[in-house]
Amino acid sequence: MLFSSQIFIFAFLPIFMIIYYIAGKKYRNAVLFIGSIIFYSIGELKYLPLMIGMLTVNYFAAELIEDSKSNIKKKIILSIILFVDFGILIYYKGFAKHIPLGISFYTFQITAYVIDVYKTDAKAQHNYVNLGTYLCMFPQLIAGPIILYTDIDKEIEKREYNFENIEEGLKIFVIGLASKVLVADVLAMLVNEIKVTGYDSITTIMAWIGAIAYSIEIYFDFNGYSLMAIGLGRMLGFHIPRNFDNPYISRSVSEFWRRWHITLGRWFKDYVYIPLGGNRKGRFNTIRNLLIVWILTGIWHGCGVTFVLWGISTFLLIALEKVFLHKILDKSKIISSIYMFLFINISWVIFSLEDLTSVKTYLLRMCPVIKGSASAYINSLDYVSALKRYGLFLIIGIIFSTPIGEKLYKKYGKTYILAGILLVVFWLCVYRMATSAANPFLYFRF
Repeated sequence: MLFSSQIFIFAFLPIFMIIYYIAGKKYRNAVLFIGSIIFYSIGELKYLPLMIGMLTVNYFAAELIEDSKSNIKKKIILSIILFVDFGILIYYKGFAKHIPLGISFYTFQITAYVIDVYKTDAKAQHNYVNLGTYLCMFPQLIAGPIILYTDIDKEIEKREYNFENIEEGLKIFVIGLASKVLVADVLAMLVNEIKVTGYDSITTIMAWIGAIAYSIEIYFDFNGYSLMAIGLGRMLGFHIPRNFDNPYISRSVSEFWRRWHITLGRWFKDYVYIPLGGNRKGRFNTIRNLLIVWILTGIWHGCGVTFVLWGISTFLLIALEKVFLHKILDKSKIISSIYMFLFINISWVIFSLEDLTSVKTYLLRMCPVIKGSASAYINSLDYVSALKRYGLFLIIGIIFSTPIGEKLYKKYGKTYILAGILLVVFWLCVYRMATSAANPFLYFRF
């Protein structure tokens, strides 16, 4: 079930919220757990036993680790459960024909929970329903953000319910919905048109427009989902962590990945990079640890060769920045802006395409000076038609990829003016949902 669907907005959500608030505080975790299972079952019923099975196995593993007085026994239990969890994830990501929705997200969450119990950073949750509420909470179940147990452990036990949270949650949800429906989904049509036309048949200008359109699409798609998850969480009394911090204003690749998909970066930092030694054991080991992290980050998104290439290329730039590029980028805003413009658009091209041949063809189209990039155009003015139909949405996307939107929200967030604007925006979203085909979130693929 999509958040950006009428069945969710006008059926599932209002019915669930009524039951959730009618139920006493004592029973709300149970309502949320059951509601989340129903939400997941509507789209992925055949994979529900997998998710519940992983919840159950990790629930008992954490109990055994906490109760054990032997460090050796704890390590053995942890090793076994990590082998099982990541073995399942690797199987579905690398060998299965279909990837269960949300498996990357809920696998990372439940393994982080068990690791935290092992390190005594968290206490084992002895209430099965409460742990199920943490893992299966429908706002972030299928596409994040990746919530650590320690982020919300206190709110699982006790949280605040008030009209202010509901109002704030609704506003954030509508902003996320608009990001998805009115920007990402529209630009997705442009990206798809280019794919149908053929990458070897578009002009260089069109290739760059397509790359920029995809960069905006993936940001508004994923950030839109994250905002909807945060808004829904707020309505339920939870404070789900922020997942994006205006990444497109970054002046280096390192900064970009501190601002993009923040919860994934945090997970790899806390559970891979730092345990490997982080940057504490010299430059060589630091570079090695970064390489491991970025290869794994690529594979996390998919086992295809383009994802690995994307991960390695990102690693190379981050490594070069650590060695010498940072000194250059910090001195010149113009150079750093050009550098990031090229990185963002080229990296998303590598990320988005399914094979190396397509990547090569598209990049050659973007760089016509390279030998072998020339071939016949279907229409030498293809970009003119594209800009007429999608130019406004590209401009809106570019503007709201900066902190402008956030500043306006902070300034007018409590006013009736913003409430009125969001009401109009909401019904525009509903109209578009009613008149257009459903478009799944991009990160459902991962």
